[in-house]
Amino acid sequence: MSTDVKETVRRKYAEAARQVADGGKSSCCSSTCCGGTAEDPITSNLYNSAETGALPEKAVLASLGCGNPSALAELREGEVVLDLGSGGGIDVLLSARRVGATGKAYGLDMTDEMLALARENQRKAGVENVEFLKGEIEAIPLPDSSVDVIISNCVINLSADKGRALREAFRVLKPGGRFAVSDVVVRGEVPPEIRRSMELWVGCIAGALSEEQYQRLLSDSGFEQIGIEPTRIYEIEDAKAFLEGSGLKPELLAGEVGGKVMGAFVRARKSVGRS
Repeated sequence: MSTDVKETVRRKYAEAARQVADGGKSSCCSSTCCGGTAEDPITSNLYNSAETGALPEKAVLASLGCGNPSALAELREGEVVLDLGSGGGIDVLLSARRVGATGKAYGLDMTDEMLALARENQRKAGVENVEFLKGEIEAIPLPDSSVDVIISNCVINLSADKGRALREAFRVLKPGGRFAVSDVVVRGEVPPEIRRSMELWVGCIAGALSEEQYQRLLSDSGFEQIGIEPTRIYEIEDAKAFLEGSGLKPELLAGEVGGKVMGAFVRARKSVGRS
């Protein structure tokens, strides 16, 4: 199952990167991924014009997240930030601006096509304090205690081994470091048909943790001061939109999903005394 999920995610996000490279807009947080025309209820309207105005167009078109973690993380001058699953690089470029010339922003992605797109966006933006790394969030290619802040945008829910991903995040954070990610989180029970759907796993729903699961996994990984703050609740009409094309029956399942799935800002901290 882990290998299947990983390869499905890799394939879909590679397709999304190719579409953006060809001048289109893609969304992998719904069934409109890679060619759809409907507005995605998860990825739409996350950034303001002041943020996106100075970025390359393809960085904006490749935005596939569910929040704006670089803003919510309250990044400070001189910090080192790591974006898990950085895609086309929008949050890395925004973070680089916030941490300034004395700071650094890393982006980590496992998809060659997304890395190529992100590096091209970096070149066009003329940003120097950025480095994009190839790798998986379950095995971060950085040393222990090397990062001040970890951000991520609708990616941890895609991992088939979320516990390992969170343990890796804890490992690379410096003592006192912050975990500040946007993700899709579930309240209550989600129908088993959705949990089994690979297409919806890629679309950020089937693999989403419940609030209780997220808190437990963060705590088990060593994190403290854990908080989950809803930023957007997806109602029945939103549920119909992201169930379309899944092979399931939106009219039957939307009522069981609507209001239970939310975009959330997930915070946690590594204790100053932990290494």
